[in-house]
Amino acid sequence: MADDKTDFSGLSAIFFNGTLTKSPQPSHTGRLIKISTEIMEKHGVKTEVIRTVDRPKIATGVWPDMSEHGWPGDEWPALYKKVEAADILVLAGPIWLGDNSSMTKKIIERLYSCSSLLNDAGQYAFYGKVGGCLITGNEDGIKHCAMDVLYSLQHLGCVIPPQADAGWIGEAGPGASYGDDDGKGGKAGFDNDFTNRNTTFMTWNLMHLAKMLKNNGGIPAEGNQRSKWDDGSRFDFENPEYR
Repeated sequence: MADDKTDFSGLSAIFFNGTLTKSPQPSHTGRLIKISTEIMEKHGVKTEVIRTVDRPKIATGVWPDMSEHGWPGDEWPALYKKVEAADILVLAGPIWLGDNSSMTKKIIERLYSCSSLLNDAGQYAFYGKVGGCLITGNEDGIKHCAMDVLYSLQHLGCVIPPQADAGWIGEAGPGASYGDDDGKGGKAGFDNDFTNRNTTFMTWNLMHLAKMLKNNGGIPAEGNQRSKWDDGSRFDFENPEYR
């Protein structure tokens, strides 16, 4: 990979859009995602956006392949291969009742279902990936939703860079959502400096950290290998009961 600080070719990013709106209808969250993906693509990152609601065969459950647990045709195993190949993982979605949407939570649950899988170094499989989130809506709760997503991603093993979240919320209550006509001849949220700045910073921080990790072989495999722990290694841990 090139040393140029603005060249991120060789990296890939996957975005899960947790909108409740099926394609081909426009997604407010999708409009915010596009800001991030366009920046990434300008600098060589390969991106893919998956609108979860368009994938009804993603089963509910906390096993890697729910087709083995009464859900024939579970689509998650195929999608997980895309996650596995990605360097950057971004969960995005709207706020409903002050919380993340059901589609966002569904992806978190399915990611969690794979949390016991290991990489080639014997670490948990999400080690070395970088995580972030984007939130939209007409209710307060960006930081609450971001905390939920980012905690979940780091618990799975992703690395979270500085300023790893961004979002936009309109005036509380019914009204224009992100990118809708604002009644003043513009598009709601498009000129919001806070949203534009945070989305841009998040995108660059995701790319910087993903490149650093990839150039250095991911998270060093010492003291964090589940496979070796299971084989009896304790990495200098001493049980206080026996001291």
